Amino acid sequence: MVVLCSGDVEAGDRLWGALPSLQVAVPWWPEVWDVVEAVQRQFGIDITVLRLLTTSQPRMPGGTVSYLAEVSPQADLSALPLTAWSGDDPLDPQPLRQSWAHPDGPRRLVAWAQDQLQAAGIGILGAPEQRKTWNLSTLWRLPTDHGPVWLKAVPDFFTHEGALMKRLGPEVTPYVHAAEPGRLLIADAPGDNMDTSGPMLAPMVDLLTGVQAQWASRIDDLFALGLPDRRLSAEIPRIERVVDQYGALLHAADRHELHRLVDGLGARVTSIADCGVPETLTHGDFHPGNVRGGGRHGRFLIMDWGDACVSHPMTDELAFTRRLEPSDRASAAGWFMKAWQDLVPGCEPERAAQLLRPLSALIGAVTYADFVRHIEPDERIYHAEDVVEHLASAAAETRAEASRRASVVE
Repeated sequence: MVVLCSGDVEAGDRLWGALPSLQVAVPWWPEVWDVVEAVQRQFGIDITVLRLLTTSQPRMPGGTVSYLAEVSPQADLSALPLTAWSGDDPLDPQPLRQSWAHPDGPRRLVAWAQDQLQAAGIGILGAPEQRKTWNLSTLWRLPTDHGPVWLKAVPDFFTHEGALMKRLGPEVTPYVHAAEPGRLLIADAPGDNMDTSGPMLAPMVDLLTGVQAQWASRIDDLFALGLPDRRLSAEIPRIERVVDQYGALLHAADRHELHRLVDGLGARVTSIADCGVPETLTHGDFHPGNVRGGGRHGRFLIMDWGDACVSHPMTDELAFTRRLEPSDRASAAGWFMKAWQDLVPGCEPERAAQLLRPLSALIGAVTYADFVRHIEPDERIYHAEDVVEHLASAAAETRAEASRRASVVE
């Protein structure tokens, strides 16, 4: 269901009503381009989706969802079969609402992008296309005479993304036409998002680890760009708070494992440091879907640096290999290990990764808890179960670690 509203500086925001339900092919809730196209096709009006309102199930994909969408105040809605919206007033103020989720917010964002492009001498060839919107970002495609340009806006906790991408440069990331805190304009990257198997994986690993090695001695520069401090020693108090807040939601056996893990975090972090792999720039969400290029398109580029932070680089290895087919997982892990052994002779990346397994799940729980704390209530559904799932995963990893040790002893 799509609930229509409009924003007007003089008359104020207005709620018009809900359109009849319609079917869309794409089941992923943030991918709203399909919703925009379906409304235009079925009802003949242009909308901009502002945010999610309700869902019929606790997580993606699919189900029945409701969105709040904006129409022009001048749009003729008289022939539409609108019904009254029966839920809470979606226009009521909410302090955690993102700027692009307010009426007129997307228009102001697109106007900024158009001004930036015109100032750079880049011609705009058509109407901007809304592609994605949710609590973590909104994404628009602008056709220009320099090829497609992507407009992205992010929450306050991701505002370092544009500055970091500009500093990394077009050898590592797509070219950044313009960036301000919370919004950026990115050149289109050739190629498709990479698949999760085959020989293309090794160059991705080489690109990331090479960049990480360059920044290992420049931590203060990363902090100056606004990257958060997620070094392992700094994570311990944050982990303890999240476990205290959410631990009661776990089964008793998982709570026991979790508290045992937390009690030993200080010693574990010391052991990880003894492995000799330096903390440095970490992507935070490194997987083949966030890499483009390769093949006939040439070099690889790494996308989506909003989760970037200063942390242990083997957390990227664990995130990367976790999503691969079992047949590729061992090979990819080996590439990470070899890269770091070459970069820091004598270090022990494999031992560091093993020690990090349960800890990385705890770090994921902290990340999602931060998301939930900064998301308005209607959109917390995107991450509502993630915190507890990561805590349970940390408990499972702790049990598996104990089992491996017992096997070695036997």
